[in-house]
Amino acid sequence: MKPPPFSYAAPATLADAVGLLAEHAEAEPRVLAGGQSLIPIPLMNFRLAKPGYLVDLRNVAELIGIRRDGDTLVIGAMTTLSAIERSAEVAVAAPLLAEAVGLVAHTPVRNRGTVGGSLAHADPAAELPAAALASGAELVAAGPDGSRRIPIAEFLRRPFSTDLASDEILTEIRVPPWQGGHAFVEFSRTHGNFAVVGVAALVELDDGRVSRAALALTGVAPTAIRATAAERVLIGAAADDGAAAEAARAGAEGLAPTADLHASAQTRIGLARTYLDRHGTGPGRARRARGDNRQPGRRAVRPDAPLRPGPGQAHLALPGPGQGAPWRSPRS
Repeated sequence: MKPPPFSYAAPATLADAVGLLAEHAEAEPRVLAGGQSLIPIPLMNFRLAKPGYLVDLRNVAELIGIRRDGDTLVIGAMTTLSAIERSAEVAVAAPLLAEAVGLVAHTPVRNRGTVGGSLAHADPAAELPAAALASGAELVAAGPDGSRRIPIAEFLRRPFSTDLASDEILTEIRVPPWQGGHAFVEFSRTHGNFAVVGVAALVELDDGRVSRAALALTGVAPTAIRATAAERVLIGAAADDGAAAEAARAGAEGLAPTADLHASAQTRIGLARTYLDRHGTGPGRARRARGDNRQPGRRAVRPDAPLRPGPGQAHLALPGPGQGAPWRSPRS
């Protein structure tokens, strides 16, 4: 199936791009930020999205780049996922984000897809919204009236719907520092596919007790969500398996995911609880932000994957040869 007719522009500046959105408002314009979701089969080719005007941001150089603003990591919205995956700056300042990006689809998709495009698309099964939510990221949007900052928790509204106005463009993602451990784990049916369930975790310890915890889930709600009940159980608790199990129970309670052809609601709840217990909540299960920034590769982690302890931390252990790690199919 072919997409409906549309007009196209590739401006060189952010101001021109915003101006085009306002000028062609009657055509229901859409921003093209990599095109890995809008152009392929799911949206335009099946005419689920029928924009009359596309504004391609690929030439807007001011939206590309990774820098530090004090302790805050700032990533331009048109920075590709592969650039984030390879960035030493991101690996040090926001290793959770780097780990999540490594699980997104395949290299060709990451070479074209952008961080801003993924977040603005707001797929409820995508990795980046959960990682940004756990990180407490702040997004910056530009429009005809200037720019504004939007906390990620307020940015994600509904499936494929965000707080961006029709004449606004996402310009950068600001990620605050985190001194503790991190982990991003997911279960997907085939290599390269979206997560059935995923957990993003950041945990900080102080004298053997949890002083800070941020946990986010994907695949169990209309948007990525924070597991606030699990966080409340963890904060102040001793860093042991008992606290992890109790936090996992609290985090799974109240979840009401939708069943689909990939998994039943109970399967999703069970996966969320398993990952919260084994990988998400126990501080010893979160990869250290400093000293060990090795990414787990691009394979999804089985819910029964063993843990391999390291010095002072238990690192996520991926299935090895012969262990039947699930593959992830290409996304369209």
